[in-house]
Amino acid sequence: MRLTRQAEALSADQEAIARIDGLRVTRRTAPTGPFHGRYRPSLCVVLRGAKVSRLGNRSFCYSAGKCLIASLEVPIIAEVVEASPEAPYLAFSLTLDPVTISDLLVEHDNAAPPLHADTPALSVEALPEALIDPLERLLALPARPNDLPVLEPMIRREITWLLLNGPHGAMLRQIGLAESRMARIARAVTWIRANFAQSLNVGELATLAGMSPTTFHRHFKAATALTPVQFQKQLRLQEARRLLLSEGSDVARVGFEIGYDSPSQFSREYRRLFGAPPGRDSAQLRRDMTAATSEL
Repeated sequence: MRLTRQAEALSADQEAIARIDGLRVTRRTAPTGPFHGRYRPSLCVVLRGAKVSRLGNRSFCYSAGKCLIASLEVPIIAEVVEASPEAPYLAFSLTLDPVTISDLLVEHDNAAPPLHADTPALSVEALPEALIDPLERLLALPARPNDLPVLEPMIRREITWLLLNGPHGAMLRQIGLAESRMARIARAVTWIRANFAQSLNVGELATLAGMSPTTFHRHFKAATALTPVQFQKQLRLQEARRLLLSEGSDVARVGFEIGYDSPSQFSREYRRLFGAPPGRDSAQLRRDMTAATSEL
């Protein structure tokens, strides 16, 4: 498939990938084991191999020919489970623009099926055949810098339109409609992300989302598979891991910086999420990165 060949070529050229905002191409020659990260609202397509993404207690497995839609920015645990030197895992993701979705809904009010109240923020479907051609054209654009600024917005709009009219349509409408349940939960998610070190008041978050506290709590957990407090905790601990890895900072100082008053509680919850205390985990990560760099 030409789409696979284009993604394979791009995977070795980070400069070319950077020419398309929100595009990321991933290639792995071996299973990765679990790793922590965040999904932004995006389309993720697997071309070879397989990956599992876990949101709370829910698992989403997608392999070659399938795609995942993320409708909220959520903390996830992901794992490439099928990859080898002979058949490397190959995938790409593309961020989705809520403004483009809203514009298309205003201009073309197509009636999509309603979103079920318990629909999570992630969904896996077969890659629609209609998407292959525009995705091929998009991945070919980095090699045509003169065409890119003119054609990229048009192709991305085409991709968004096709998604709106495909299996993910109801979910995407929730991203684009300002007062949809998912959009209101997204307002709360944005606040938590920007203020994760502050104390969390679920009642104030519910007001921000325009819901009663009980309704907000139920819809938030349905979308993210986490309570607001659990969601904030994962964001805090992922940021702590980033700080420890990038800055080699003092463990206690990092704990206070991300909102913990008790160093022992910080270490205990960090170990529960990442499997080792903060100091030992960050030291192992640095050793792993050094080893990987030396093999290049």
